[in-house]
Amino acid sequence: MSALSRRRATMSVVSATPPSPDGLRYQARLTDVTRIYPGTGDKPPFHALGPVALELRAGEFFSVVGPSGCGKSTLLDVLAGLNAASGGTVEFEGKPVGNEVPDGVAVVFQEDASFPWLNVFDNAAFAARRAGVPEREVRERVNHALSFMGLKSFARAYPAQLSGGMRQRTCIARAMVVRPRLMLLDEPFGALDQQTRLLMGDEMLRLWRDTGATVMLITHSIDEAVLLSDRIGVMSACPGRFIETIETAWPRMRDSTIALDPRFGALSAQVWGLLREEAMKALGSQS
Repeated sequence: MSALSRRRATMSVVSATPPSPDGLRYQARLTDVTRIYPGTGDKPPFHALGPVALELRAGEFFSVVGPSGCGKSTLLDVLAGLNAASGGTVEFEGKPVGNEVPDGVAVVFQEDASFPWLNVFDNAAFAARRAGVPEREVRERVNHALSFMGLKSFARAYPAQLSGGMRQRTCIARAMVVRPRLMLLDEPFGALDQQTRLLMGDEMLRLWRDTGATVMLITHSIDEAVLLSDRIGVMSACPGRFIETIETAWPRMRDSTIALDPRFGALSAQVWGLLREEAMKALGSQS
């Protein structure tokens, strides 16, 4: 595991905190947020993101799609407190986000962030133990999370003994154990085959309903965004900004069979219609 992977695995956890205040309309809010990376040597500063305005509704499933390199992951890192905004304000539950993951937020990344020297149970328990949750409660939460994610019979297995999908479920279980109110997902299924991605999408929807958490998903897959989301934010080519937000109007009780609905194709076409020109701009800037 790289140093960055270890840092992200460690920082993508939070302590258990009380639920959000009743009546909270927005879980997180970004106002005129930009991210500009400083220049180095003969390279000028790089404007990666923004200005971006976004309000995540409490309890919604929100997905972000955009061309490669448009700043989607930068957006997530800024919201998570892993990367400081160059301008604008970032808030979680009405409080400014600083330079660390706020209490109540969990992050799951595309890269395998499981610890190879820990078994599945201890991987899932790592975040809660680090946050100081009493051991008895940790064990109760981990047992529930592993059962929920279909990993209970693999509790003593090590990551090297698991498939890629099972390792990613272990990382999701670790996030689940800390009971986040906001879960940030950065292409968590990107390395999986299409069938496994669909099944993992079903698991994420079930987890979202079970926990009541707000979820923001970064994805390159239009179908995945349409399948999972209440709303989809479509981003422009770099510097990334939101050009439109689409409401899917799907019922909360949904799964991957919704792909059979005629509206699924129409929504996918709508997203691609917005994204195609931006993707061509991104390709042109890279040539």
